Amino acid sequence: MSFLAPDYRAGSLADVMPSVLAGMDVPGMANVLGLPAASRVCVLLVDGLGWQLLRAHADQAPFLTSLAAGRDPITAGFPATTATSVSAIGTGMPPGEHGIVGYSFAVGPDEVLNALGWRSQGNGVGGGDGDSSVDLRDRIVPEQFQPRPTAFERAVAAGVAVRLVGPAHHDGSGLNRAALRGGRHRAAHALGDLTSGVRDELRGPGPVLCYAYHGDLDLLGHRYGPGSDPWREQLAVVDQLAARIAAGLPPGGLLVVTADHGMVAVAEQDRVDVDTEPSLLDGVRLFGGEARIRHLYTHPGAADDVWRAWGEILGERALVLRRHEAIEAGWFGPRVAEHVRPRIGDVVVAAQGTLVMIRSGVEPRSSRFAGHHGSLTDSEQLIPLLTASNSR
Repeated sequence: MSFLAPDYRAGSLADVMPSVLAGMDVPGMANVLGLPAASRVCVLLVDGLGWQLLRAHADQAPFLTSLAAGRDPITAGFPATTATSVSAIGTGMPPGEHGIVGYSFAVGPDEVLNALGWRSQGNGVGGGDGDSSVDLRDRIVPEQFQPRPTAFERAVAAGVAVRLVGPAHHDGSGLNRAALRGGRHRAAHALGDLTSGVRDELRGPGPVLCYAYHGDLDLLGHRYGPGSDPWREQLAVVDQLAARIAAGLPPGGLLVVTADHGMVAVAEQDRVDVDTEPSLLDGVRLFGGEARIRHLYTHPGAADDVWRAWGEILGERALVLRRHEAIEAGWFGPRVAEHVRPRIGDVVVAAQGTLVMIRSGVEPRSSRFAGHHGSLTDSEQLIPLLTASNSR
């Protein structure tokens, strides 16, 4: 695995929805990715379907593999994690503009937001895998936290019917309100009503855009590891899901299949436990991110010492940059809004190879994962962009 910076200028996840909507004649949208124009489109986001994983397990996914022939992957963005990537899809903007800069990140002087659940993670130093009792939607209002119009809102304003088909608990969630607002939600409880729901919505009065989400491949990748037998079985199910949606497209309909990130498998020797390395917490005020990418928010005057300590301990196993260096390197996009900058760690640590920076004491659940994602390797960054159409 090698370092791979996201390609925000010529092909990233943030370009998918604008490219789709340009083909639906929505004003102000650019078809950077050269997607076919269509008036009825389903964008299927498969959580955790990395390009390299798809290519390595082509036998489990013959339909998706056939669509991948002759195509190139795109990049997810940084961090390569669900909250950030879903926000890129929904807003059509890179992280530096939509502001969801990771799985968890600072939202004030003493609080870390878990963006997936829109809940408090305490200070991230001793706050654990997330305090499920503290819902922040009233205090950190999602529509104010990410105030710019989403791609879906712009589509609706142009006369496109926007439908979201996915888990019931996503409806009204903080992340959906911040990044995916504008469309009407339709709950899907299993693959059967996900497939039939997409078909029903695409048959409604057009033009119509249907965004569908499937998360179980990522779930099994975390639990058993990407490429494991359970993961491969789930990939086969995902392949059938995509094939059935494609088979049910209305005349002139288009299916676009993409993902939010890839994944790497890790072993015990790949784990650095921050909670057993006290020098890695010296000077750290708030702790965000996840095992493959860490946001470190330091005490006043301690940023350089923290940067130096993490660099010395991790060596070539990680890229350790100060905030201004990560911004200048373009990790979060070509532009980073002023109000977004404080959400990025004073020090940002991106794992190389298969390193994970676990927290066994305060993140016991995720520290046991067999698969992780988030960083800047090709295994995590490269994702598919596949299309199937009904030309009848």
